[in-house]
Amino acid sequence: MEFRCPRIMRFWPVLAGLMLCASVNPAHAGSAPSDEAGKNRLAQIDAIRLSDHPRFVEALAEVHQTSANLSAREKWYLRYLDGWELNFEGIYPEAESNIRDVIAHADDDALVTRATAMLMNNLSEQGKYAEAYAVATRAADTLPTVADPLARFILLANLAQMLTFAGQPELGLKYADMMLAATPAGQSPCQAMVQQVTALEGARSLTSRSPQLLKTIDVCTTDHEPVFADTMALILVDRLLDEHKLEDAMATIERITPVIQTTRYYQHILSLASQRAQIFEQLGKTNEAKKAALDAVAMSHPGDINEALRFAYRVLYTTEKRQGRYAAALNYYEHYVIQDQGYLRDANVRNVAYEAARQHFLAEKLETEGLSKENRILRLQQALDGKAVETSRLYIVMLVLALLSIVFWMVRIKRSQLRFKWLSACDGLTGIFHHQHFMTEAERSLRILERRRGHGCLVSFDLDHFKQVNDTHGHAVGDAVLKHAVAITKAHLRRADIFGRLGGEEFGILLVDAPCLQGMVIAEQLRAAFEASPLIMDDLVVPFSASMGLASTETLGYELSPLCRAADAALYEAKRAGRNRVVINGDTGDTATLPLPLPFGLPARRGTA
Repeated sequence: MEFRCPRIMRFWPVLAGLMLCASVNPAHAGSAPSDEAGKNRLAQIDAIRLSDHPRFVEALAEVHQTSANLSAREKWYLRYLDGWELNFEGIYPEAESNIRDVIAHADDDALVTRATAMLMNNLSEQGKYAEAYAVATRAADTLPTVADPLARFILLANLAQMLTFAGQPELGLKYADMMLAATPAGQSPCQAMVQQVTALEGARSLTSRSPQLLKTIDVCTTDHEPVFADTMALILVDRLLDEHKLEDAMATIERITPVIQTTRYYQHILSLASQRAQIFEQLGKTNEAKKAALDAVAMSHPGDINEALRFAYRVLYTTEKRQGRYAAALNYYEHYVIQDQGYLRDANVRNVAYEAARQHFLAEKLETEGLSKENRILRLQQALDGKAVETSRLYIVMLVLALLSIVFWMVRIKRSQLRFKWLSACDGLTGIFHHQHFMTEAERSLRILERRRGHGCLVSFDLDHFKQVNDTHGHAVGDAVLKHAVAITKAHLRRADIFGRLGGEEFGILLVDAPCLQGMVIAEQLRAAFEASPLIMDDLVVPFSASMGLASTETLGYELSPLCRAADAALYEAKRAGRNRVVINGDTGDTATLPLPLPFGLPARRGTA
């Protein structure tokens, strides 16, 4: 039986986008580390990632040996390059961790943009499409406001490849055309042309003679972009295979093999082995086809699902079956089903069972020739029984795989829904309500209090001198202070109380069923807890305090707007009166005699006063 594999969207857009997201000339990137020598060194290493990948790897290792001397920005730049290399090698989970760290903490807009572009492709490679397109959607929203030429170029590139990969090649081609027009001065048009070709490939508009494809290969080769040139050459091999031009396909494979082995790009090496297996199979070279397919399987990572492996397992199945090794053939077929379950149909299963039974019958006829008729009938019956068992097992495996696939996608969809619901209500850093949701919940609770004539207090508080902690210790420590303050606050609140981040270092609390006096006590306890609980990170102790303003429904009623204005006025009065204190309804008197706050600029060390 022959497999009829329809021409479908391959993973070339992902390959092109993965390389593109970080392959532009870093001289345009706008990073400005304080140490010019370190900046120039990393930029020079950055520039050779694809043109001289082995040297890039060596240079990266050399930088790590002296990384202690790098500035903070240079260290994030280095971490970004580490993430790029992990992505390049196909080690996607570790690469994702590096990329997310850069996005969350790097103080360099251009570097964050490049990391965001790479994250889209990383998530796509891992099958995390909901997250990948969420990132792409947010990036598309920012496109009209992006003035930096390089940032705009990168966003257009990744939007082009993501849309092409999503089955929208017309839109992908539109963004690719915009990308070509927006190519920064001095930058090769190779990368934009690659996006155009991958969009045309997605629209099934390419042949082995397409001028756009052949021109792109020439331009990328001339401009010393070997990885992009290899991507286009692998697409050309696909088209030659579809057109049964096997000799031309093999000649192209032989031409690009040394370059791919030099660049060591994982996806290219995997695809090269898979295509070689397909060519050998169609040429009737069974042993060579099997070896190439086994090479592709051996270099894959656990859990990989891609077209290269699908073809490799198909070749292994057909070669083993032709050689009469049915147990091995069935094993490879099960792997093929996993790779290609979207294309498996009942008719295929029936044809496979029929073909296996027919071939086994012919083999048994040759082996038993000369034996008595009774013996031949008996052995044939045994073979048919065995095939019936194998067929039953195959149906069971298919059913289990289908059920597992359904459960897997249901779990993923549910997790995505819960994640989106959480993001719609909560602040991403602290995990508490964001401003809009806090106001909504506070309004609802005040209406309930009004109906049952209960009382509540609205507390607004702001961390004192918070800008100093960011300036002195960096944003990572500042984020840790915010999280620490939130944890302390939660420990002093009741289940019914509502807590939210109003913006920056400002927070709001609605104390439900709390008269003014009780609210004063809770606010004072919280203020004292802040003062008594500095943040401790390694050997660093960062003290902090808070100024608080309180407004009560007993004096102001149940409308949220007057309560907010009064609490804010009280908060500002607390700041004017010296900070680290509680002020009620805008009054100037404190609720308790308070010690002076410790300034953020003078962090204590453990064991010191």
